Amino acid sequence: MKINRRRFLLSSALVGGGVLIGYSATRPSRHRRANTELAGSGESFVTSLLKIEADNTVTIYVPHSEMGQGVHTSLSMMAADELDADWERVNIEQAPAIDLFANGDLITGFSGELGAPSFLAPLISVSAVKIAELANLQTTGGSSSVRFTGEHSMRYAGAAARELLVQCAANRWAVPAAECTTALSHVQHNASGRSLSYGELAAEAAMLEPSSEPTLKTRDEYNIMGKAISRNDIPAKVDGSAPYGIDAQPDDMLYAAIRFAPVFGTKLVSVDAGDVLNRRGIKKVVQLEDSVAVVADSYWRAKEALKSVNAVFEELGNENISSATIYEQFDASLAGDESDKDREIGDTQAAFDSAADVIEASYRVPYLAHAAMEPMNCTVHLKDGRANIWTSTQDALGIKSRIASILGIAAEDATFHHSYVGGGFGRRLPFTWNVIDHAALIAKEFDVPVKTVLSREDDMQQDYYRPAVASNFKAAFDSSGLVRGWQNRFTGPVQTPGAAHIPYAIDNQSIRVVDGTTHIPIAAWRSVDHSQQTFFTESFIDEVAHRAGKNPYQFRLDLLSG
Repeated sequence: MKINRRRFLLSSALVGGGVLIGYSATRPSRHRRANTELAGSGESFVTSLLKIEADNTVTIYVPHSEMGQGVHTSLSMMAADELDADWERVNIEQAPAIDLFANGDLITGFSGELGAPSFLAPLISVSAVKIAELANLQTTGGSSSVRFTGEHSMRYAGAAARELLVQCAANRWAVPAAECTTALSHVQHNASGRSLSYGELAAEAAMLEPSSEPTLKTRDEYNIMGKAISRNDIPAKVDGSAPYGIDAQPDDMLYAAIRFAPVFGTKLVSVDAGDVLNRRGIKKVVQLEDSVAVVADSYWRAKEALKSVNAVFEELGNENISSATIYEQFDASLAGDESDKDREIGDTQAAFDSAADVIEASYRVPYLAHAAMEPMNCTVHLKDGRANIWTSTQDALGIKSRIASILGIAAEDATFHHSYVGGGFGRRLPFTWNVIDHAALIAKEFDVPVKTVLSREDDMQQDYYRPAVASNFKAAFDSSGLVRGWQNRFTGPVQTPGAAHIPYAIDNQSIRVVDGTTHIPIAAWRSVDHSQQTFFTESFIDEVAHRAGKNPYQFRLDLLSG
């Protein structure tokens, strides 16, 4: 039986949920843990994402990577608005790479989108936090930050904290909480003219348990959300002070340049380093399972020396595969009888059998590299059983756990140093590990920090690509010129279930996928399967509209209205 992403995710959530209800019901409060592990003198975590200091400064911890999408600002706006914080006194911090800030909201959100039954939603929600902790999930991707973490964590954190602060003020004044209002990081009792700052109430509020069902604001009550507010990351990016992973410069650092196997999936057979080790600044030639690296006191020296290293890799029969042969494979698969159902509605065959006219079209798109502006890099320092890690990533907690495992140490003994991300687009998600794994393995050979950098050429040649896809379409018209049948066969694999589904009201649809697996590694690429499938679908809709003699815009409106 084929196991697709949807079935795996739902099964994991269900199994995890069944064993974790007891944990969720008894686990220590997350904000209490934050106060124990992270709060300094005069600081109080009222919820795990919100810290309030005695001077009335509010710090918001954002558990997502800032990749230029503005997520640090947008998520902080959501929390600050619900809190009724004074935006001028709000600090924004990247949440540390510890399980306290694992992203359980991603599990809850995606399980719902991928078809988890609604009656399981409470079970999944209760269990999602622990599942995320066990999976080391702190991922930024899938356009999920605002719609999942923002809506289900940041807003709730702000609203819950506000309710606690109001309750503490009401208790002090011996008045009903309903008589109190909040604004600009203060609680007011208008009837008596009294006012207390959040900073004056925070320590007391931190002793209470936040509500899991606080009252959220309605849209007309927003004070911060929806306004044009300057992003907090822009000034440092303008003046050049913004730190990226590649900027890491710990003391005594060495540099590694690496050459991977020229064909995906092959292993290193032998290495002849010649006189490379006699060159100035060269420290070591490191042989790995599928690559060879040169470590030196500068990246340039390492990269230049690597050119003189003769490496032999095994041959597994994929040496002559090209884009042309891959498309030939796709065409043969599409012409065959084997396929898996993606979507079937009505009787498509009957619609084509009775069609007055049929239009056909074929489309294809190539493999695409992510080509992030910041070169792929990772710096690792292993010493005395502890590790420090610097890299730009879309999942700091996952990276830390992965590297710790490779180094043979506990995740708690690794420290991740956050930075901005110079472009992600899916390239820096979990399971696109090559630079991460190799950086850790190389660093194991030294007791000083080693920065591994992929050259532009290597990154283009050793990416985890957006899949190449071929897609064949047919549409059937009846005698009145209406579209009655839609047929689409495309090559997989499917990373995003439903990407090939159409929003148009066509009674008979057959959408099927055929195997398009090759030896080339793939991964999420901005918008994942939608970047291919939407291009295919809308291009074909244009062709169908042209055949029907209709304006393509009006043609779409007619199909959307049914």
